[in-house]
Amino acid sequence: MMRELAKLTTGSVLIAVILMGCEAPTSADPSTDVTTAAMNAESPAAATTPSAPLLVNADGSYATVPLEKDTVVIKVVQAGVKNLQDADSVPAGLEYNLERMVEQADQACSEGAKPDFILYNEFPLTGYSFGTRDEKLKFTIQIPGPETERLGEAAKACDAYIIFGSYASDAAWPGHILSINTVIGRDGEIAQTFWKVRSIKRFKEGEEIPTTTIENVRDKFRAMYGQEEEFPVLQTEFGNIAVTTVQLDPFIFAAFAMRGTEIMFRTATLFSEEDVRATAFMNNYYSAMSNITFPADSPAAPMGGNSLIVDYRGAVLAQEASNNDAIISAEIPIAEFRKNRRIPRYPMEMVMPVFEQYQQEVPLNHLDLPPEELPQTRSEMKDLMDRASRWLN
Repeated sequence: MMRELAKLTTGSVLIAVILMGCEAPTSADPSTDVTTAAMNAESPAAATTPSAPLLVNADGSYATVPLEKDTVVIKVVQAGVKNLQDADSVPAGLEYNLERMVEQADQACSEGAKPDFILYNEFPLTGYSFGTRDEKLKFTIQIPGPETERLGEAAKACDAYIIFGSYASDAAWPGHILSINTVIGRDGEIAQTFWKVRSIKRFKEGEEIPTTTIENVRDKFRAMYGQEEEFPVLQTEFGNIAVTTVQLDPFIFAAFAMRGTEIMFRTATLFSEEDVRATAFMNNYYSAMSNITFPADSPAAPMGGNSLIVDYRGAVLAQEASNNDAIISAEIPIAEFRKNRRIPRYPMEMVMPVFEQYQQEVPLNHLDLPPEELPQTRSEMKDLMDRASRWLN
């Protein structure tokens, strides 16, 4: 699906590269913390109120923790999954997929260089499901839960971070289907969860994605978790990382870059290679994408696989250019990359007059609804968005 936009994406992201003025790393003190930067800032943009946390340092620096090593190893697992909808039972399907993930982690850890990060795709535990909201809620996991506990054991055994996406449900969000990327640390504990920030809009005629994202419940999300969690960056001993399932959305990736991301991990069920490469280039960070594989006789087979790891110029460091199960690996010279690095130089003052007059079509919080009012299907989601649209009404 995403590769149908390859040519369009290439043109748009190259324009974004030119607009955003992507540059190689330049001098900065990476140890400068957020508080110090705020105190030293001369720009009015650095001013904050007690209710608005400082999210971006005014001098282009960003917070880090000391690196444990100069070079880190990323491994990306490209693999198929048994859809829980097709399994004999949900518990049986989860157990099968979970054990495959553990086996893949063991393989990644025992073959070649030991990984520091192991990245899986968007749905390695649940697969994709079809049907109504009520039907799809049966094919979600809870985070934390037995699956994250078992993967924590694998992470601890490998002494590596494990990163994966999943459909999830949460008692705090009754009726909502969440798309969450989880990072499990070397100690086996959950280090960070990343909600999907937003879904692509108006991509396919007659339907819209009904998954709950930060965008469509933003105010409630912010009240519960804090504004910092909208674009969180996990500061690790192997570099600053972020994880997302968002695609074809340059402003989202720019926000993560401004927050100090050095390695952007991405999960997908279908994607655009051009999007991955250009996004890394324009935002000056390394990136890795894990895609699912499909059976050879599936109509989706041509869009499976092709997972890759790219550098901060968008050059491919490793790729499995097939729809086959595989594990790819690349080394990231994180210490050299971080040396004298600042966040990208975006022309915010130049473009802000245009941005301030832009009206987002569908307002925030459009899924902050009682459970019984949440759309059951993609077509119902489209109807809801049409009713809420500022452009159509």
